[in-house]
Amino acid sequence: MCICINCHYVDRCTTYHAVEEQHQQAHLTAAPDFEATSPTINVNIRTNNDEIQMEWDVVGCESFKPEMGKWVKLRPGELVPT
Repeated sequence: MCICINCHYVDRCTTYHAVEEQHQQAHLTAAPDFEATSPTINVNIRTNNDEIQMEWDVVGCESFKPEMGKWVKLRPGELVPT
């Protein structure tokens, strides 16, 4: 799972913005202004009936500042991305 959902900077981060783009999800912000330091992204590639699916997850980041439930606070009632 992407660590960003519990990061203080999730709504300002250019890296998370790029992950949202890859998942074709609505952005938390249109113009992120925070550049993460040394993010590590795992990309899992699956095939399903000749269709290629990619899952992008940030699994490490030197800028990570824990704030449990930050994404949920920004999108109450929505399913947390997995």
